[in-house]
Amino acid sequence: MEVLPLGIFRKEKTTTLTASEVSALWLQYLGDSMAICIYKYFLNIVEDKEIKSILEFALQLAESHVTKITQFLKNANFQIPIGFTESDVNVNAPRLFSDEFLLFYSYIMTIHGITAYSLALTNSEREDLQNYFFECTVSSKQLFQKVIELAKKRPKYASVPSIPSPRVAKVVESPGFIDNLIGDKRPLNSSEISTLFFNSTKTGFIKALSLAFSQVADLEDVRNFMLKNVKLAGKDADSFDAILKQDHLPLPEKWDAEITNSTESPFSDKLIMFHAGFLVNAALTYYGASIGSSLRSDIILNYSRVFSHAMEAGVLSYNIMVKHGWLEKQPEAIDRKS
Repeated sequence: MEVLPLGIFRKEKTTTLTASEVSALWLQYLGDSMAICIYKYFLNIVEDKEIKSILEFALQLAESHVTKITQFLKNANFQIPIGFTESDVNVNAPRLFSDEFLLFYSYIMTIHGITAYSLALTNSEREDLQNYFFECTVSSKQLFQKVIELAKKRPKYASVPSIPSPRVAKVVESPGFIDNLIGDKRPLNSSEISTLFFNSTKTGFIKALSLAFSQVADLEDVRNFMLKNVKLAGKDADSFDAILKQDHLPLPEKWDAEITNSTESPFSDKLIMFHAGFLVNAALTYYGASIGSSLRSDIILNYSRVFSHAMEAGVLSYNIMVKHGWLEKQPEAIDRKS
């Protein structure tokens, strides 16, 4: 049997991508090409110098990612996604968001980025891709720290509630720990507080962003979808807040007031719908994880309801994107039937 030189083996490995690697690169390309459009508009309206510095760093990261992903895909003979281009953004559109919302937007989207990069790293077999996604994680952590450091100085920053330290370790003594849908309920534990607060924050973000998009969308079906999203996201955020209120815990800030009355769109309807679909998919992931860490049946039931709302929004956004030819098809397995 012929033994191939080591260099040839390495060359073959660095020009081949697994399905999980293609998926991670493909989706990141779409997300970062969208981010480039968004941050270019943000930089044209921002006035706060400290926030501007963070937005510039975010744009720099997105642009470097698109360049590197393009090279990875080209080397593996994969087509480059269409993604989003200058035609999807009007940087000269009037201000749609306050400077504080721009900072809050960066906070939420950086969380999504760090989560995605960590998953992509563990699903990559090639060492160069593992190193790339690790670099993305490190740089996103740097961005996140900059955002948090600045946000803490602002009046709208809301920290996750603190809880007292127990004096002694305890164990669960009754299955009633879960079975308490009606009647007296035990206090929320730390995991439940964390996920409820986080999901309320994120869902409030979706509501505010959908409100902004509903004002500027060109097409009627896109506008109607955003208005429906405002209603569903608002209802879901309220449901999380209601559970937190039962234990007299602080609630996340709401951001609707940080949206201006502008009706001229900075973004194409295609970008708007992709962004909405991305947030819906992320919400489904977070809700699913939250169910697994919740041990009160009323909380589990609430997550089941909001999960169904996100599923409904996901189907609607998918249908609208397909209808208008905005949904790019990811690389697929060989169609053996055809």
